[in-house]
Amino acid sequence: MQHAATIFTKPNFKETSGVTDTILETQGLTKEFGGFRAVDGVDLRVERGTIHALIGPNGAGKTTCFNLLTSFLPPTNGKIIFNGRDITGMKPAMVARLGLVRSFQISAVFPHLTALENVRLALQRARGASFDFWRSEKALSVYDDRARELLFDVGLTGFADTVVADMAYGQKRALEIATTLALEPEMMLLDEPTAGMAHGDVDRIVELIRRIRAGRTILMVEHNLSVVEGLCDKLTVLTRGRILAEGPYETVSKNPEVIAAYLGTADA
Repeated sequence: MQHAATIFTKPNFKETSGVTDTILETQGLTKEFGGFRAVDGVDLRVERGTIHALIGPNGAGKTTCFNLLTSFLPPTNGKIIFNGRDITGMKPAMVARLGLVRSFQISAVFPHLTALENVRLALQRARGASFDFWRSEKALSVYDDRARELLFDVGLTGFADTVVADMAYGQKRALEIATTLALEPEMMLLDEPTAGMAHGDVDRIVELIRRIRAGRTILMVEHNLSVVEGLCDKLTVLTRGRILAEGPYETVSKNPEVIAAYLGTADA
Protein backbone atom coordinates (compact mmCIF):
# COMPACT_ATOMS: atom_id res chain seq x y z
CA MET A 1 0.00 0.00 0.00
CA GLN A 2 1.29 3.46 -0.86
CA HIS A 3 1.76 6.15 1.74
CA ALA A 4 0.06 9.52 1.29
CA ALA A 5 3.42 11.18 0.74
CA THR A 6 4.00 9.05 -2.36
CA ILE A 7 0.57 9.85 -3.76
CA PHE A 8 0.54 13.61 -3.27
CA THR A 9 3.93 15.21 -3.88
CA LYS A 10 5.38 18.49 -5.13
CA PRO A 11 2.24 20.60 -5.64
CA ASN A 12 2.70 22.97 -8.54
CA PHE A 13 -0.67 24.66 -8.90
CA LYS A 14 -1.06 27.61 -11.26
CA GLU A 15 -2.96 30.57 -9.85
CA THR A 16 -5.78 31.82 -12.06
CA SER A 17 -7.89 34.94 -12.14
CA GLY A 18 -10.64 35.37 -9.59
CA VAL A 19 -13.10 36.15 -12.39
CA THR A 20 -15.25 33.13 -13.20
CA ASP A 21 -17.03 32.29 -16.43
CA THR A 22 -18.74 28.91 -16.36
CA ILE A 23 -18.68 27.10 -19.70
CA LEU A 24 -20.03 23.72 -18.51
CA GLU A 25 -22.32 23.05 -15.58
CA THR A 26 -24.29 20.10 -14.27
CA GLN A 27 -27.19 20.32 -11.85
CA GLY A 28 -28.02 17.22 -9.83
CA LEU A 29 -26.60 14.95 -12.52
CA THR A 30 -27.56 11.36 -11.74
CA LYS A 31 -27.25 8.02 -13.52
CA GLU A 32 -28.73 4.78 -12.20
CA PHE A 33 -28.12 1.27 -13.50
CA GLY A 34 -30.71 -1.11 -12.10
CA GLY A 35 -30.94 0.79 -8.83
CA PHE A 36 -27.19 1.39 -8.53
CA ARG A 37 -26.24 5.07 -8.70
CA ALA A 38 -23.01 5.38 -10.66
CA VAL A 39 -23.34 9.18 -10.67
CA ASP A 40 -25.26 10.62 -7.75
CA GLY A 41 -26.41 14.25 -7.77
CA VAL A 42 -23.24 15.79 -9.18
CA ASP A 43 -23.08 19.59 -9.40
CA LEU A 44 -20.04 20.32 -11.53
CA ARG A 45 -18.86 23.73 -12.76
CA VAL A 46 -16.01 24.11 -15.22
CA GLU A 47 -14.64 27.60 -15.80
CA ARG A 48 -13.83 28.77 -19.31
CA GLY A 49 -10.15 28.60 -20.27
CA THR A 50 -9.11 26.24 -17.47
CA ILE A 51 -7.81 22.69 -17.32
CA HIS A 52 -10.11 20.87 -14.91
CA ALA A 53 -9.47 17.30 -13.76
CA LEU A 54 -12.06 14.77 -12.67
CA ILE A 55 -10.24 12.32 -10.41
CA GLY A 56 -11.06 9.55 -7.97
CA PRO A 57 -10.44 5.88 -7.20
CA ASN A 58 -11.57 3.10 -9.53
CA GLY A 59 -15.35 2.86 -9.71
CA ALA A 60 -15.88 6.47 -8.64
CA GLY A 61 -18.08 7.26 -11.65
CA LYS A 62 -15.66 9.41 -13.65
CA THR A 63 -16.08 7.82 -17.08
CA THR A 64 -19.84 7.47 -16.57
CA CYS A 65 -19.92 11.20 -15.88
CA PHE A 66 -18.03 11.83 -19.14
CA ASN A 67 -20.49 9.65 -21.03
CA LEU A 68 -23.36 11.70 -19.60
CA LEU A 69 -21.75 15.03 -20.48
CA THR A 70 -21.37 14.01 -24.13
CA SER A 71 -24.76 12.24 -24.40
CA PHE A 72 -23.35 8.76 -24.88
CA LEU A 73 -25.55 7.91 -21.90
CA PRO A 74 -28.86 9.56 -20.95
CA PRO A 75 -29.05 10.82 -17.35
CA THR A 76 -31.63 9.44 -14.96
CA ASN A 77 -32.02 12.91 -13.46
CA GLY A 78 -30.40 16.32 -13.64
CA LYS A 79 -29.33 18.86 -16.24
CA ILE A 80 -26.24 19.54 -18.35
CA ILE A 81 -25.67 23.14 -19.46
CA PHE A 82 -23.01 24.10 -22.00
CA ASN A 83 -22.42 27.76 -22.82
CA GLY A 84 -25.71 28.63 -21.14
CA ARG A 85 -27.67 26.11 -23.22
CA ASP A 86 -29.40 23.04 -21.82
CA ILE A 87 -27.93 20.13 -23.79
CA THR A 88 -29.48 17.35 -21.69
CA GLY A 89 -30.69 14.57 -23.97
CA MET A 90 -29.14 15.95 -27.16
CA LYS A 91 -27.59 13.48 -29.57
CA PRO A 92 -23.78 13.12 -29.32
CA ALA A 93 -23.24 14.53 -32.81
CA MET A 94 -25.18 17.68 -31.94
CA VAL A 95 -23.21 18.12 -28.71
CA ALA A 96 -19.97 17.86 -30.72
CA ARG A 97 -21.21 20.41 -33.24
CA LEU A 98 -21.83 22.85 -30.40
CA GLY A 99 -18.12 22.62 -29.56
CA LEU A 100 -17.99 19.99 -26.79
CA VAL A 101 -15.80 17.16 -28.12
CA ARG A 102 -14.31 14.17 -26.35
CA SER A 103 -11.56 11.64 -26.79
CA PHE A 104 -11.81 8.09 -25.49
CA GLN A 105 -9.83 6.00 -23.02
CA ILE A 106 -9.24 3.48 -25.83
CA SER A 107 -7.72 5.09 -28.92
CA ALA A 108 -10.41 5.74 -31.52
CA VAL A 109 -8.56 6.19 -34.80
CA PHE A 110 -8.60 4.18 -38.03
CA PRO A 111 -5.70 1.69 -37.70
CA HIS A 112 -5.28 0.93 -41.40
CA LEU A 113 -5.13 4.54 -42.56
CA THR A 114 -2.14 6.84 -42.25
CA ALA A 115 -1.89 9.54 -39.61
CA LEU A 116 -2.49 12.20 -42.28
CA GLU A 117 -5.58 10.38 -43.60
CA ASN A 118 -7.04 10.14 -40.10
CA VAL A 119 -6.70 13.87 -39.48
CA ARG A 120 -7.97 14.65 -42.97
CA LEU A 121 -11.15 12.67 -42.32
CA ALA A 122 -11.73 14.62 -39.12
CA LEU A 123 -11.26 17.88 -41.03
CA GLN A 124 -13.81 16.75 -43.64
CA ARG A 125 -16.34 16.19 -40.89
CA ALA A 126 -15.56 19.50 -39.19
CA ARG A 127 -16.15 21.41 -42.42
CA GLY A 128 -19.43 19.69 -43.20
CA ALA A 129 -18.13 17.32 -45.87
CA SER A 130 -19.07 13.66 -46.00
CA PHE A 131 -16.52 10.87 -45.53
CA ASP A 132 -15.91 10.37 -49.26
CA PHE A 133 -13.32 7.60 -49.26
CA TRP A 134 -13.78 7.18 -53.02
CA ARG A 135 -12.87 10.77 -53.95
CA SER A 136 -9.56 11.32 -55.71
CA GLU A 137 -6.41 12.04 -53.75
CA LYS A 138 -6.24 15.42 -55.47
CA ALA A 139 -9.76 16.34 -54.35
CA LEU A 140 -8.93 15.46 -50.76
CA SER A 141 -5.59 17.26 -50.75
CA VAL A 142 -7.32 20.55 -49.94
CA TYR A 143 -7.22 19.35 -46.32
CA ASP A 144 -3.55 18.38 -46.31
CA ASP A 145 -1.98 21.65 -45.17
CA ARG A 146 -4.20 21.95 -42.12
CA ALA A 147 -3.80 18.23 -41.37
CA ARG A 148 -0.02 18.61 -41.40
CA GLU A 149 -0.27 21.63 -39.12
CA LEU A 150 -2.25 19.58 -36.60
CA LEU A 151 0.24 16.72 -36.80
CA PHE A 152 2.99 19.26 -36.10
CA ASP A 153 1.02 20.59 -33.11
CA VAL A 154 0.93 17.14 -31.51
CA GLY A 155 4.53 16.23 -32.35
CA LEU A 156 3.82 13.82 -35.19
CA THR A 157 5.35 15.72 -38.13
CA GLY A 158 7.45 12.75 -39.20
CA PHE A 159 4.54 10.29 -39.09
CA ALA A 160 2.16 11.77 -41.66
CA ASP A 161 2.53 8.78 -44.00
CA THR A 162 2.79 6.14 -41.28
CA VAL A 163 -0.05 3.63 -41.03
CA VAL A 164 -1.58 3.95 -37.57
CA ALA A 165 -1.26 0.23 -36.85
CA ASP A 166 2.52 0.68 -37.03
CA MET A 167 2.60 3.57 -34.55
CA ALA A 168 3.47 3.32 -30.86
CA TYR A 169 0.67 3.60 -28.30
CA GLY A 170 1.65 7.10 -27.17
CA GLN A 171 1.75 8.26 -30.79
CA LYS A 172 -1.76 6.91 -31.37
CA ARG A 173 -3.03 8.88 -28.38
CA ALA A 174 -1.36 12.03 -29.71
CA LEU A 175 -3.00 11.36 -33.08
CA GLU A 176 -6.38 11.04 -31.43
CA ILE A 177 -5.88 14.47 -29.88
CA ALA A 178 -5.02 15.82 -33.34
CA THR A 179 -8.27 14.43 -34.77
CA THR A 180 -10.15 15.95 -31.85
CA LEU A 181 -8.51 19.32 -32.50
CA ALA A 182 -9.53 19.04 -36.16
CA LEU A 183 -13.14 19.43 -35.01
CA GLU A 184 -12.19 22.86 -33.61
CA PRO A 185 -13.69 22.25 -30.17
CA GLU A 186 -14.29 25.05 -27.74
CA MET A 187 -14.06 22.48 -24.96
CA MET A 188 -12.21 19.15 -25.01
CA LEU A 189 -12.97 16.19 -22.77
CA LEU A 190 -9.98 13.86 -22.46
CA ASP A 191 -10.66 10.44 -20.98
CA GLU A 192 -7.50 9.01 -19.36
CA PRO A 193 -5.13 10.64 -21.89
CA THR A 194 -2.04 9.00 -20.31
CA ALA A 195 -3.53 5.58 -19.52
CA GLY A 196 -1.15 2.69 -20.19
CA MET A 197 1.77 4.91 -21.16
CA ALA A 198 5.42 4.69 -20.23
CA HIS A 199 6.89 7.59 -18.26
CA GLY A 200 8.39 9.28 -21.33
CA ASP A 201 5.10 9.16 -23.23
CA VAL A 202 3.26 10.57 -20.20
CA ASP A 203 5.61 13.57 -20.15
CA ARG A 204 5.05 14.18 -23.86
CA ILE A 205 1.24 14.05 -23.54
CA VAL A 206 1.36 16.46 -20.57
CA GLU A 207 3.41 18.93 -22.62
CA LEU A 208 1.00 18.44 -25.53
CA ILE A 209 -2.00 19.29 -23.35
CA ARG A 210 -0.22 22.41 -22.16
CA ARG A 211 0.40 23.48 -25.77
CA ILE A 212 -3.17 22.97 -26.97
CA ARG A 213 -4.90 24.68 -24.04
CA ALA A 214 -4.71 28.16 -25.60
CA GLY A 215 -8.22 29.38 -26.37
CA ARG A 216 -9.83 26.19 -25.07
CA THR A 217 -11.24 24.62 -21.95
CA ILE A 218 -10.14 21.08 -21.08
CA LEU A 219 -11.88 18.64 -18.75
CA MET A 220 -9.94 15.44 -18.21
CA VAL A 221 -10.37 12.16 -16.36
CA GLU A 222 -7.00 11.05 -15.04
CA HIS A 223 -5.77 8.48 -12.52
CA ASN A 224 -2.17 9.64 -12.52
CA LEU A 225 -1.98 12.33 -9.86
CA SER A 226 1.57 13.26 -10.83
CA VAL A 227 -0.01 14.39 -14.12
CA VAL A 228 -2.73 16.60 -12.67
CA GLU A 229 -0.61 18.21 -9.95
CA GLY A 230 1.34 20.48 -12.28
CA LEU A 231 -1.15 20.69 -15.12
CA CYS A 232 -4.65 21.34 -13.83
CA ASP A 233 -6.14 24.53 -12.44
CA LYS A 234 -8.87 22.75 -10.50
CA LEU A 235 -9.66 19.21 -9.38
CA THR A 236 -13.00 17.59 -8.65
CA VAL A 237 -12.70 14.36 -6.67
CA LEU A 238 -15.45 11.76 -7.11
CA THR A 239 -16.08 8.78 -4.90
CA ARG A 240 -19.05 6.45 -5.28
CA GLY A 241 -20.57 8.83 -7.80
CA ARG A 242 -20.52 11.87 -5.52
CA ILE A 243 -18.26 14.88 -5.26
CA LEU A 244 -15.94 14.36 -2.29
CA ALA A 245 -13.78 17.47 -2.64
CA GLU A 246 -13.04 20.25 -5.08
CA GLY A 247 -10.40 22.93 -5.52
CA PRO A 248 -6.76 23.45 -6.50
CA TYR A 249 -4.32 20.55 -6.14
CA GLU A 250 -2.54 22.10 -3.17
CA THR A 251 -5.82 22.12 -1.21
CA VAL A 252 -7.35 18.85 -2.42
CA SER A 253 -4.13 16.89 -1.90
CA LYS A 254 -4.18 17.72 1.82
CA ASN A 255 -7.84 16.75 2.33
CA PRO A 256 -7.91 13.77 4.75
CA GLU A 257 -11.00 12.29 3.06
CA VAL A 258 -9.31 12.39 -0.36
CA ILE A 259 -6.16 10.76 0.99
CA ALA A 260 -8.27 8.08 2.66
CA ALA A 261 -10.20 7.41 -0.55
CA TYR A 262 -7.00 6.89 -2.53
CA LEU A 263 -5.51 4.69 0.15
CA GLY A 264 -8.65 2.58 0.20
CA THR A 265 -9.57 3.32 3.81
CA ALA A 266 -12.63 5.42 3.00
CA ASP A 267 -16.03 4.24 1.76
CA ALA A 268 -14.94 4.74 -1.85
